[in-house]
Amino acid sequence: MNSNSERIKKFALFASVYFVEGAVLTYFSSFNVLYLRSFDLSFSMIGIISAIAMLPFILKIFIGYLSDRVNLFKRGHRKPYIIIGLVLQTVAFVLVSFFNPAEHFLPYLVLIILAALGMSTYDTTTDGLSIDSTPEKDRGLVQGLMVGGRALSAIVTAVLMGIFSNNGTWHYNFYLIAVLAIPALVLAFLVKDQAVRPAEAAYSKEAMRSFKDPAYLLFALLGLLYPLALYSTESMMSAYLNEGLSIDLKTVSYYTAVYGIGVVVGGITGGMLMKKIGRKASLIWAAIFTALVTLILAITKSPQIMWGIAFLIGFVFGDYETVYFAMGMDFADPRIAAFMFSVTMAVGNFGIAAGSSLSGVLIDSIGFAGMFIVFGLIHLALLPLIFTIFKRRPELAM
Repeated sequence: MNSNSERIKKFALFASVYFVEGAVLTYFSSFNVLYLRSFDLSFSMIGIISAIAMLPFILKIFIGYLSDRVNLFKRGHRKPYIIIGLVLQTVAFVLVSFFNPAEHFLPYLVLIILAALGMSTYDTTTDGLSIDSTPEKDRGLVQGLMVGGRALSAIVTAVLMGIFSNNGTWHYNFYLIAVLAIPALVLAFLVKDQAVRPAEAAYSKEAMRSFKDPAYLLFALLGLLYPLALYSTESMMSAYLNEGLSIDLKTVSYYTAVYGIGVVVGGITGGMLMKKIGRKASLIWAAIFTALVTLILAITKSPQIMWGIAFLIGFVFGDYETVYFAMGMDFADPRIAAFMFSVTMAVGNFGIAAGSSLSGVLIDSIGFAGMFIVFGLIHLALLPLIFTIFKRRPELAM
């Protein structure tokens, strides 16, 4: 980044983009089904809507490729896409509040698709901008702001959306998302983008060979396997609290808030630690600490102790994600930065999907404790893979 002022503006942009993204994800993951059910839509129809709305997220890798190749309106490879994505999402969410999904199904569906397309666009190209403009020493900090911003948003917006939904003022959820996008939109106009990219960062088909780098392939394998255990542990913790420890759902929501605080702290701490102890040490300790916390979760039966464990599960989640994403920035070839980073993230989504299936099978066969033990051991089993990655790319260790 060219100046401290520009550096601060871009840091603020990255955090604000992920904050509004956290609000969108909170709505889709927790409130969209409830909203549609309030209009008596069937679960089958809701499932169809959810599946169709996922299509823009699948297209993310193509959005990244387009951004790498096309200097839009000669204003840059990132900034115009970010602005268009934010505007598209904001307009779609404002307009969708005027349509009854039961009576005006098609307009509602089109607007939801456009909102998802807007988010996919600004998410992918913001990642590209962060890779283009962030020095290696700041990448951990940037990812900490992103991971922490999204987690903080999930905590705040879940409470607000819960209040709006409980009062029957569903349209306020859409307006909330629209309002939260305004700071990101203002900052997107203020930050600088490269109107002309330097030769070393210009798109080239030769850059596709970066996908064949053995170290990158090992890194992608890690990105497939660690989310399988990490996300499954996170997603099943609430069920464990409710069914395993007989904690009521209202109190479970408080544990979830504590978990979210842990993610914020873990993300920011992980970014700062990377600057002090380097990438190799950070990734190794992230794997070991995550394994230990997961194994402790398996043997914890006390609701009182679970408050601390919930925080630690959030902490290791934020820390691990920050370190891995920062290294994903390192591996992304600057000539195809947005495309390569989006592919790396897509690989992780396959791991999350596989973990969702595996966790259900494990719970049914060996119970919650057995599942957590398996996932803790998976994190430990990944240590040789981590050492091999840095053996092949020792220059990334620091």
